[in-house]
Amino acid sequence: MDQHVTPLFTALKKHAAGNPVQFHIPGHKKGLGTDAEFREFIGDNALSIDLINIAPLDDLHQPTGVILEAQKLAAEAFGADYTYFSVQGTSNAIMTMILSVCSEGDKIIVPRNIHKSVMSAIIFSGAKPVFVSPVQDENLGIDHGITTSALEKALRRHPDAKGVLVINPTYFGVCADLRSIVDLAHSYGVPVLVDEAHGVLIHFHEDLPVSAMQAGADLAATSVHKLGGSMTQSSVLNLNAKTGLVNPQRVQTILSMLTTTSTSYILLASLDTSRRNLALNGHEMAARTIALSNYARDAINNIDGLYSFGKEILGTEATFNIDPTKLNIHVRHLGITGYETENWLREKYKIEVELSDMYNILCLITPGDTQESVDKLLSALRVLSAIHYSKGEIYELKVQVPEIPQLALIPRDAFYADTQVVPFRESAGYIIAEFIYVYPPGIPILLPGEVITQDNIDYIIDHVEIGLPVKGPEDRSINYVKVIVEAEPIS
Repeated sequence: MDQHVTPLFTALKKHAAGNPVQFHIPGHKKGLGTDAEFREFIGDNALSIDLINIAPLDDLHQPTGVILEAQKLAAEAFGADYTYFSVQGTSNAIMTMILSVCSEGDKIIVPRNIHKSVMSAIIFSGAKPVFVSPVQDENLGIDHGITTSALEKALRRHPDAKGVLVINPTYFGVCADLRSIVDLAHSYGVPVLVDEAHGVLIHFHEDLPVSAMQAGADLAATSVHKLGGSMTQSSVLNLNAKTGLVNPQRVQTILSMLTTTSTSYILLASLDTSRRNLALNGHEMAARTIALSNYARDAINNIDGLYSFGKEILGTEATFNIDPTKLNIHVRHLGITGYETENWLREKYKIEVELSDMYNILCLITPGDTQESVDKLLSALRVLSAIHYSKGEIYELKVQVPEIPQLALIPRDAFYADTQVVPFRESAGYIIAEFIYVYPPGIPILLPGEVITQDNIDYIIDHVEIGLPVKGPEDRSINYVKVIVEAEPIS
């Protein structure tokens, strides 16, 4: 196919150039009805293509024209048999993956460090999650992925699972051996669903980890907007139909059920044009980004008290490969937290990072970065080191997660059950009806349907008392927790 063309974006420009009289939504009518300051800032070109699914522009819910052409071009670019556009982010694509293979009561094998969209889909579908613990990095205080051997144990115990979900790469850019994971799952006849939110560039350069489609996975949700140049909230869902384990028509149906009927053509156009850019220039873009990342990593590792991991961590089941464009910066040896580092960079240098936790900050290097932007980060980090290195007490690195609790109810039943609120310190033995996450490492400690243990309570309270973020429950102070109402015994 000719990857130079942009069928959807070209159709939008042609339609706008014709200056049609619009008696349809959106009501701003090419910007004439919008706020004057906003219109001036955004520009009339953008507002002129903020359109809806009129006949010349096709329909994302049942594409037969320019959207279908754009999706076929994307499928070729990403090495997929089918590609579906998402204007509701990768979260929507992840939920579509799970709902496409799971029905009520079905088992799905998932890592414990899943994105919240995975649990949302599990609740919506009524599926039963089988959790596999990710490997924890004791030196960095972060989580990697699940291993082939851990998955093999799960599949032996649950050969009737309807799907396996894998994160590749992780938020921090670490990959397990995806090909061996896919081969193992397929030997049981189980489809592999990949959360590839942070992996759009891996499709386009041989020095990056293998992509889900290259590894033979069945479905992969990929954030083009995170690293590939499209606008926020635009993603793709890639499907490999060769295994016959996933029905492409069902995927389209589920995606349509979850997607707004007022689809954003600006977001769709940004996917169309970003696909063109990646298909034509992706290798060069990735090469430049890798070089810039390696330059930054080498410089950081020459700054006192800072460490950014690279290929030296490879060699275990959980660390089969890395994406070097994820720049994880370990700050514990400066005697400060990642949270403090993030705030300092923002206040002193107007630098914003992707995330921070107790011990780390994460900076994403993308094709949008330049030598100048990276050097600004490095200059700030050198000042940070000069202020803090050898000046204070170094935090003890201690990231321990309690055992995964017993799942007494499938999450959907727990989420929709009759509930009551009880003091959290007295909640041992109850079935929780909400989520509790502790950072670091960000793994859910309790999920709807699990039995609360005293170990869970003690672990969470310890984190609250030292001021670490605990998220999820409606009571943000964690004094009370929502649990399932226990039925009165019948006498």
